[in-house]
Amino acid sequence: MKLMQFKVMTFDVVGTLIDFESGVLNAVRALGGEKAAKATDDEIFEPYKRGREKFYGRSSFAMKDVYLSLANEVGFRNDNATAEAFQLAVLRWPAFADSVEALARLRKNFRLVAMTNADRTAFSAYSDTLGNPFHDSVTCDETGCAKPNPQFFAFNKGRQTAFGFRQSEILHVAQSQYHDIGVAHELDYTTCWIERRQYQQGFGGTPEPKAVTKPDFHFSTLKQLADAVDAEIAAAVTTATAA
Repeated sequence: MKLMQFKVMTFDVVGTLIDFESGVLNAVRALGGEKAAKATDDEIFEPYKRGREKFYGRSSFAMKDVYLSLANEVGFRNDNATAEAFQLAVLRWPAFADSVEALARLRKNFRLVAMTNADRTAFSAYSDTLGNPFHDSVTCDETGCAKPNPQFFAFNKGRQTAFGFRQSEILHVAQSQYHDIGVAHELDYTTCWIERRQYQQGFGGTPEPKAVTKPDFHFSTLKQLADAVDAEIAAAVTTATAA
């Protein structure tokens, strides 16, 4: 199977392109007081995930309640001003160091489509951080649901079909086994796992999947995916020249 056989790459955004784990850890430690500043990653991520499960609304406003849930559970600073500051920080989560450059390279050869559980407001901030690389985007505002709900994928499949692209021409690229890789595989998508937490224990700020699904392609960074595409193109040029 070759990467260049695909015409569309659909991307999970938060966790794959945007480094939400660093964003959460840095904001909680900076805002949550002395105890938060000394907390381990797991001491922050575990109550964060429980808070996000309770307040799974639009990320541009629900994250202040996620923070208050976390802070009340573990004894961090829990006033409204701190929660509002955390909410603002969510919109400023950084891109991974390789995301902007790799997306720019991939855009030369593929239609890039964002498929994100973020709402339209939050996604607009993230897209700007990433250099606005997408030809199209689907957020929870349009779908009315969130991954791993198969209806999210069904919505985007219909949308891309309207633009003339078949499911067999789509490669779904994501970090989350829970939200993306498992369900996409079950729905017969070809998948590319960007394992951002390779060599790290556990699943960090992402819920643990029931099982780890073997993807069709597997890289630890987006740069490696872009490099693999460039290598295929170079090999094809060499073959054509030799012929």
